[in-house]
Amino acid sequence: MMEWTQAGTPVVASFLASMVEFVEALTVVLAVGTVRGWRPALFGAFAAALTLSLMVLALGPSLTLIPLDMLQLLVGSLLLLFGLRWLRKAILRAAGVIPLHDEEAAFRGTTEQLRRAQGGRWLGLDAVAFSTSFKIVMLEGIEVVFIVIALSGGGRALLPPVLGAAGALLMVVALGLLLHRPLARVPENTLKFCVGILLSAFGTFWVGEGIGAAWPGADGALPVLIAGFLTVALAAIPLARRRHAGAPAASRLGAHSR
Repeated sequence: MMEWTQAGTPVVASFLASMVEFVEALTVVLAVGTVRGWRPALFGAFAAALTLSLMVLALGPSLTLIPLDMLQLLVGSLLLLFGLRWLRKAILRAAGVIPLHDEEAAFRGTTEQLRRAQGGRWLGLDAVAFSTSFKIVMLEGIEVVFIVIALSGGGRALLPPVLGAAGALLMVVALGLLLHRPLARVPENTLKFCVGILLSAFGTFWVGEGIGAAWPGADGALPVLIAGFLTVALAAIPLARRRHAGAPAASRLGAHSR
């Protein structure tokens, strides 16, 4: 069982990762509520949240039946791949290779699609509004569920990451109710950069545990892994920027040579 003195990193990682997913879900739910009505939008979001909560309650304890080393290797591998995907995108966005995610633009695009959508009613609710809200909360929420279970060591210490995810949910919902607009000023790429580092570090740690590696300092190796991923990621940003800046010139040179 994880001691509370060691629970800080899972709480922070879960909070930041969940905030990114919840902000993206909030953008769509706000668009649905604005265009199609708040009642079906909120009912859809609530139905998805209830479904996700049941998934956590069902999956968490059942994972404890899997041998610990096998579970650590599986969860660690998936967590590492998940974290590296986020980190790669954050590095490319920070380097200017791909554009930053724009919640305001996403809100406008979703709003336009919802205005054009045709659909009937289901249980007295706008079916398009309910299903759109339900699907986005489920889609983003499944990633949160995976992260929570992975950061809990496969369901063996669920409380710290659950508290982190719950804190992120409460904050995003409160801001959404207060502002009634997308949280465009949330530094999403910075959050994804931090989350990518934390998830990659946790994934590496669990993979090592799963194959029987003895980490120097046991759990004390996690801060070292985090610092290592942070150093490599920060060094990768200027490298990606220079490579991107040099690509057009190289292309022109190649075209002239042909």
